[in-house]
Amino acid sequence: MRISVSSDMDEPVARSLVAELRGRGHEVVAYGALRPGADPQWAVCSEAAAREVAVGTSDQAVVCCWTGTGASIAANKVPGVRAALCTDAYTADGARRWNDANVLALSLRLTSEPLLKEILDAWFTAEPSADADDRENVARVGRLDLNRPAP
Repeated sequence: MRISVSSDMDEPVARSLVAELRGRGHEVVAYGALRPGADPQWAVCSEAAAREVAVGTSDQAVVCCWTGTGASIAANKVPGVRAALCTDAYTADGARRWNDANVLALSLRLTSEPLLKEILDAWFTAEPSADADDRENVARVGRLDLNRPAP
C-alpha cells in the first residue's frame, strides 16, 4: 500500500511512524518536516498528503501535528478525504469501520511508540462496515463535498 505521511515537526514518533509503515511493507511518501526542503507548516503538509489520497496516488495518509487537530482539519478540507484524529486503537478501529476513514491523524504529543503500533494495528486490521446505515452515513459525508464552494 502507498501511504502519504506528513508531519509539521521532525519528532521521534514521526520518524518511528515512517519506519513502522515501511517495516510493514508499505511505500511511504513523506511531506513536511519528514521531507528535506519541504514546507513543514501543518496546513501545507497535511493538505499535500491528503490530496494524494483524494486523487488516488496514495491509498491512505497519516497526518501529524502537535495535537493532531490542525492536521485533521486541514486534511478534511480536501474533498474526498475522511480524516480521523485517533488517540487510541479503539478509536482507530471505529474510524475505519464506521466512518471508512482514509486518513489517520495523530498527535505528536500524545502518541508513544507502543501506542502508535496499537493504533496502526487497529487501523490496518479494521474493514469498512457493510452495514447499510454505516454506508449511507459515509455516502452522506461524501455528498457534503459537492456543496463546498470552490477554493
